Amino acid sequence: MTSQLSVLPATAPVVGFEPRGPLSALVLATLASPGPVDGRALLEAGRRAAIDTDVTSDDDVQLTLFTLYALAYGSLDQVRADLEWCPELIALRTRLETAFETAVRAQVELPELPAPRASEVARALFALTQAPGGPGLARYVAKRATLAEVRELIVHRTIYTLREADPHSWAIPRLVGRPKAALVEIQADEYGGGDPERVHATMFARTVRGLGLDDRYGAYVDHVPALTLASLNLMSMFGLNRRLRGAIVGHLAAFEMTSSIPSRFYAEGLRRLGLDDDVAAYYDEHVEADAVHEQIAAHELAGTLAEDEPTLLGDIMFGAAACLRVDDWVGDAILAAWQAGESSLRVPLAP
Repeated sequence: MTSQLSVLPATAPVVGFEPRGPLSALVLATLASPGPVDGRALLEAGRRAAIDTDVTSDDDVQLTLFTLYALAYGSLDQVRADLEWCPELIALRTRLETAFETAVRAQVELPELPAPRASEVARALFALTQAPGGPGLARYVAKRATLAEVRELIVHRTIYTLREADPHSWAIPRLVGRPKAALVEIQADEYGGGDPERVHATMFARTVRGLGLDDRYGAYVDHVPALTLASLNLMSMFGLNRRLRGAIVGHLAAFEMTSSIPSRFYAEGLRRLGLDDDVAAYYDEHVEADAVHEQIAAHELAGTLAEDEPTLLGDIMFGAAACLRVDDWVGDAILAAWQAGESSLRVPLAP
């Protein structure tokens, strides 16, 4: 089967986006300006930030966090690399992270903690990730989604998947021994096992281009709502804070344990719409790879971390539960929009 969409060429990642409020406007201007940083203005903006609302769906806060995290990743060329450790920007990020973490913890139900043994932790994680409900969005894509809806879904996914695995890799130097070895084993596969063409982010970029979309990182930031940004910001917050290393491990475990079956449905949906194997290859890869990764993540990563550092058990389970909850928010919002006959994007794609 051959896609009837025009395929965009691979291009260098340089794009800009619009602020969504006074805080993101100030931060974007600061990061793009060659001049000195107005530290007083940043600190004052942080004090005035509207963080008394549900920051998980606040466009201004989530775009600001996304932009501040971009300094650490180096994923956007238009932000100044010399500001990565700017004290005022770090202080602002910390303030927003505190509000974000508090909001997520308030809305995520923590399951009963298992004993800090690898087998018990793995059993608890499988029970958590196999709760009733199932991959509703993925099933919809497999059976019913239109080409326009699939393109929207891929736009949402560009925010994380064009940098796939990077947020979880922050945990590598924060772990030791058995969990570190398990994480490296998983991440080595994510980065292609030494083959640059098999890097999962690169494979996903081919899917993006095969759907006639722009594969430059950040090309669709203006299009996606706050919740989509929040799903990546959650990973970044967990990965970039050493005290939350248990949460990033739990997040990765849940992420891998809920990927294989939905990936099969996504590949089925792409082929149902007449798209070729190269477009579906990214999801084909995850059907097999994540079926292996889920076992490593549950037993050898999360399980051994709980054994080695029992005080992290609560955060391991919190990270897993938070991954599932935030992903559900995003998936439910997308499905609700489509079922109402509306675009799931903040700024719809051109026809």
